[in-house]
Amino acid sequence: MPRRFASFAEFYPFYLEEHASRTNRRLHFVGTTLVIALALTALATGRWWLLAALPLVGYGFAWVGHYFVECNRPATFSHPVYSLIGDFAMWRDMLTGRIRW
Repeated sequence: MPRRFASFAEFYPFYLEEHASRTNRRLHFVGTTLVIALALTALATGRWWLLAALPLVGYGFAWVGHYFVECNRPATFSHPVYSLIGDFAMWRDMLTGRIRW
């Protein structure tokens, strides 16, 4: 039975626990950075087909981190919206130094 969370603020500490490995966090950071770069490239160039690669790139790096490094199940399956927000929040927190690389 998946845990229930009343808000993202309640979910985020759980999300960070699921990303305890620095390698897993780094894989997420790379995937999220590539997602942002692809989205911006699609917007700037009008190559909308690049948007189709967003889930593959973002989830690809993240799921490798979960299945082969962290050895846990991605929160995407039980909390898809909070998990997506969590990816960008963790990316921001890593970029600003709030979370260790």
